[in-house]
Amino acid sequence: MAVCILIPAFNAEKSLAAILNECSSLGYPLVVVDDGSTDATASIAAGHGALLLRHNRNRGKGRALRTGFAWALEHDCDAVVTLDADGQHDVSSVPRVVAAAQEGRFDILIASRFSQFQEMGGLRKVWNRFGVWCMRQRTGFEISDSQSGFRCYSGRLLRSVALAADGYNLEMEILMKAWRSGFSIGSLAVPARVADGRATSHFRPVRDTWNICMTFLRYM
Repeated sequence: MAVCILIPAFNAEKSLAAILNECSSLGYPLVVVDDGSTDATASIAAGHGALLLRHNRNRGKGRALRTGFAWALEHDCDAVVTLDADGQHDVSSVPRVVAAAQEGRFDILIASRFSQFQEMGGLRKVWNRFGVWCMRQRTGFEISDSQSGFRCYSGRLLRSVALAADGYNLEMEILMKAWRSGFSIGSLAVPARVADGRATSHFRPVRDTWNICMTFLRYM
Protein backbone atom coordinates (compact mmCIF):
# COMPACT_ATOMS: atom_id res chain seq x y z
CA MET A 1 0.00 0.00 0.00
CA ALA A 2 1.38 3.40 -1.02
CA VAL A 3 1.27 5.77 1.95
CA CYS A 4 2.56 9.32 2.31
CA ILE A 5 2.83 11.63 5.31
CA LEU A 6 1.38 15.11 4.80
CA ILE A 7 2.31 18.02 7.07
CA PRO A 8 0.64 21.42 6.58
CA ALA A 9 3.01 24.02 8.01
CA PHE A 10 2.88 27.73 8.74
CA ASN A 11 5.83 29.44 10.47
CA ALA A 12 6.88 26.12 11.97
CA GLU A 13 10.66 26.56 11.99
CA LYS A 14 10.94 25.77 15.71
CA SER A 15 9.33 22.34 15.51
CA LEU A 16 9.47 21.10 11.92
CA ALA A 17 13.04 19.78 11.79
CA ALA A 18 12.51 17.41 14.72
CA ILE A 19 9.28 16.07 13.19
CA LEU A 20 10.90 15.47 9.82
CA ASN A 21 13.88 13.73 11.43
CA GLU A 22 11.52 11.29 13.12
CA CYS A 23 9.39 10.81 10.02
CA SER A 24 12.39 10.05 7.83
CA SER A 25 13.04 6.82 9.73
CA LEU A 26 9.57 5.49 8.87
CA GLY A 27 10.25 5.15 5.15
CA TYR A 28 7.14 6.97 3.91
CA PRO A 29 7.33 9.83 1.40
CA LEU A 30 7.10 13.17 3.23
CA VAL A 31 5.08 16.07 1.85
CA VAL A 32 5.21 19.49 3.51
CA VAL A 33 2.83 22.21 2.38
CA ASP A 34 4.32 25.56 3.37
CA ASP A 35 1.27 27.77 3.81
CA GLY A 36 2.88 31.14 3.15
CA SER A 37 5.41 31.03 5.98
CA THR A 38 7.62 34.05 6.60
CA ASP A 39 10.27 32.12 8.52
CA ALA A 40 12.61 29.24 7.57
CA THR A 41 9.88 26.60 7.28
CA ALA A 42 10.42 26.05 3.54
CA SER A 43 14.20 25.73 3.73
CA ILE A 44 13.95 23.32 6.67
CA ALA A 45 11.50 21.11 4.78
CA ALA A 46 13.65 21.08 1.66
CA GLY A 47 16.80 20.47 3.68
CA HIS A 48 15.30 17.39 5.32
CA GLY A 49 14.34 15.70 2.07
CA ALA A 50 10.62 16.44 2.13
CA LEU A 51 8.73 17.20 -1.02
CA LEU A 52 7.89 20.89 -0.64
CA LEU A 53 4.67 22.45 -1.91
CA ARG A 54 4.26 26.18 -1.32
CA HIS A 55 1.51 28.76 -1.09
CA ASN A 56 2.57 32.32 -1.86
CA ARG A 57 0.47 33.57 1.07
CA ASN A 58 -1.17 32.12 4.15
CA ARG A 59 -4.40 30.48 2.99
CA GLY A 60 -5.32 28.33 5.98
CA LYS A 61 -4.78 24.79 7.21
CA GLY A 62 -7.66 23.43 5.19
CA ARG A 63 -6.32 24.82 1.94
CA ALA A 64 -2.86 23.43 2.76
CA LEU A 65 -4.38 19.99 3.35
CA ARG A 66 -6.30 20.20 0.09
CA THR A 67 -3.08 21.05 -1.77
CA GLY A 68 -1.38 18.03 -0.22
CA PHE A 69 -4.32 15.73 -0.92
CA ALA A 70 -4.27 16.75 -4.58
CA TRP A 71 -0.58 15.85 -4.82
CA ALA A 72 -1.19 12.49 -3.12
CA LEU A 73 -3.97 11.59 -5.54
CA GLU A 74 -1.90 12.63 -8.54
CA HIS A 75 0.80 10.24 -7.32
CA ASP A 76 -1.60 7.33 -6.67
CA CYS A 77 -1.30 7.19 -2.89
CA ASP A 78 -3.59 4.63 -1.28
CA ALA A 79 -3.55 6.44 2.06
CA VAL A 80 -2.47 9.81 3.46
CA VAL A 81 -1.39 10.33 7.07
CA THR A 82 -1.70 13.92 8.27
CA LEU A 83 0.36 15.35 11.11
CA ASP A 84 0.35 18.86 12.57
CA ALA A 85 3.60 20.80 12.33
CA ASP A 86 3.65 21.90 15.98
CA GLY A 87 5.20 18.69 17.30
CA GLN A 88 2.25 17.55 19.43
CA HIS A 89 1.84 14.18 17.73
CA ASP A 90 3.81 11.02 18.48
CA VAL A 91 5.38 10.25 15.11
CA SER A 92 6.32 6.73 16.22
CA SER A 93 2.59 5.90 16.25
CA VAL A 94 2.23 6.43 12.48
CA PRO A 95 2.82 2.77 11.48
CA ARG A 96 0.30 1.62 14.10
CA VAL A 97 -2.29 4.08 12.81
CA VAL A 98 -1.73 2.97 9.21
CA ALA A 99 -2.00 -0.69 10.17
CA ALA A 100 -5.17 -0.12 12.20
CA ALA A 101 -6.78 1.79 9.33
CA GLN A 102 -5.92 -0.99 6.91
CA GLU A 103 -7.02 -3.81 9.20
CA GLY A 104 -10.26 -2.07 10.18
CA ARG A 105 -10.95 -0.91 6.61
CA PHE A 106 -11.44 2.63 7.85
CA ASP A 107 -11.56 5.46 5.33
CA ILE A 108 -10.74 7.87 8.14
CA LEU A 109 -8.91 6.79 11.26
CA ILE A 110 -8.45 9.50 13.88
CA ALA A 111 -5.48 9.19 16.21
CA SER A 112 -7.25 10.22 19.40
CA ARG A 113 -5.78 12.19 22.31
CA PHE A 114 -8.75 11.20 24.50
CA SER A 115 -6.67 9.89 27.41
CA GLN A 116 -4.96 13.29 27.72
CA PHE A 117 -7.96 15.61 27.45
CA GLN A 118 -7.33 16.91 30.98
CA GLU A 119 -4.24 18.69 29.64
CA MET A 120 -6.29 20.70 27.15
CA GLY A 121 -7.34 24.29 27.78
CA GLY A 122 -10.88 24.79 29.09
CA LEU A 123 -12.70 26.06 25.99
CA ARG A 124 -10.93 23.73 23.60
CA LYS A 125 -11.59 20.70 25.80
CA VAL A 126 -15.27 21.59 26.19
CA TRP A 127 -15.79 22.07 22.47
CA ASN A 128 -13.89 18.91 21.58
CA ARG A 129 -16.02 16.84 23.94
CA PHE A 130 -19.16 18.54 22.68
CA GLY A 131 -18.09 17.83 19.10
CA VAL A 132 -17.52 14.17 19.94
CA TRP A 133 -20.98 13.94 21.53
CA CYS A 134 -22.63 15.60 18.53
CA MET A 135 -20.83 13.32 16.09
CA ARG A 136 -21.88 10.22 18.02
CA GLN A 137 -25.49 11.35 18.28
CA ARG A 138 -25.79 12.28 14.62
CA THR A 139 -23.60 9.71 12.88
CA GLY A 140 -23.29 6.82 15.33
CA PHE A 141 -19.52 6.71 14.88
CA GLU A 142 -17.58 5.89 18.05
CA ILE A 143 -14.88 8.53 17.84
CA SER A 144 -13.28 10.07 20.91
CA ASP A 145 -11.44 13.13 19.51
CA SER A 146 -13.14 15.21 16.82
CA GLN A 147 -10.34 17.75 16.38
CA SER A 148 -7.13 15.72 16.19
CA GLY A 149 -5.03 16.57 13.15
CA PHE A 150 -3.31 13.17 13.28
CA ARG A 151 -5.39 11.09 10.89
CA CYS A 152 -5.16 8.47 8.19
CA TYR A 153 -7.33 9.04 5.11
CA SER A 154 -7.94 6.49 2.38
CA GLY A 155 -7.26 7.47 -1.21
CA ARG A 156 -10.70 6.10 -2.03
CA LEU A 157 -12.28 8.70 0.23
CA LEU A 158 -10.15 11.59 -1.02
CA ARG A 159 -11.04 10.77 -4.62
CA SER A 160 -14.75 10.71 -3.85
CA VAL A 161 -15.37 13.69 -1.57
CA ALA A 162 -15.20 17.27 -2.83
CA LEU A 163 -13.75 19.58 -0.18
CA ALA A 164 -14.19 23.35 0.01
CA ALA A 165 -13.07 24.65 3.43
CA ASP A 166 -9.82 26.56 3.82
CA GLY A 167 -9.52 26.67 7.61
CA TYR A 168 -9.47 24.22 10.50
CA ASN A 169 -13.10 23.42 9.72
CA LEU A 170 -11.97 21.28 6.78
CA GLU A 171 -11.31 18.47 9.24
CA MET A 172 -14.97 18.60 10.30
CA GLU A 173 -16.13 18.99 6.70
CA ILE A 174 -14.37 15.82 5.63
CA LEU A 175 -15.82 13.88 8.58
CA MET A 176 -19.37 14.96 7.80
CA LYS A 177 -19.07 14.40 4.06
CA ALA A 178 -17.51 10.99 4.63
CA TRP A 179 -20.42 10.05 6.89
CA ARG A 180 -23.03 11.29 4.41
CA SER A 181 -21.34 9.33 1.61
CA GLY A 182 -21.24 6.08 3.57
CA PHE A 183 -17.52 5.90 4.30
CA SER A 184 -16.19 4.32 7.50
CA ILE A 185 -14.70 6.36 10.34
CA GLY A 186 -12.89 5.11 13.43
CA SER A 187 -10.46 6.21 16.11
CA LEU A 188 -7.41 4.80 17.84
CA ALA A 189 -6.00 6.05 21.14
CA VAL A 190 -2.40 7.24 20.80
CA PRO A 191 -0.16 9.31 23.06
CA ALA A 192 0.28 13.02 22.38
CA ARG A 193 3.31 15.01 23.44
CA VAL A 194 1.35 18.21 23.84
CA ALA A 195 -2.32 17.32 24.12
CA ASP A 196 -3.25 21.00 23.99
CA GLY A 197 -1.29 22.69 21.22
CA ARG A 198 -2.03 26.26 22.38
CA ALA A 199 1.62 27.17 22.77
CA THR A 200 2.51 26.26 19.20
CA SER A 201 -0.75 25.99 17.24
CA HIS A 202 -2.26 28.77 15.12
CA PHE A 203 -5.75 27.63 16.16
CA ARG A 204 -7.98 30.57 17.20
CA PRO A 205 -10.24 29.14 19.93
CA VAL A 206 -13.31 31.32 19.37
CA ARG A 207 -13.31 31.94 15.62
CA ASP A 208 -12.10 28.51 14.52
CA THR A 209 -14.36 26.69 16.98
CA TRP A 210 -17.32 28.68 15.64
CA ASN A 211 -16.41 27.76 12.05
CA ILE A 212 -16.09 24.08 13.01
CA CYS A 213 -19.52 24.13 14.67
CA MET A 214 -21.13 25.85 11.68
CA THR A 215 -19.58 23.28 9.36
CA PHE A 216 -21.02 20.46 11.45
CA LEU A 217 -24.49 22.03 11.35
CA ARG A 218 -24.28 22.70 7.62
CA TYR A 219 -23.74 19.05 6.75
CA MET A 220 -25.80 17.32 9.41
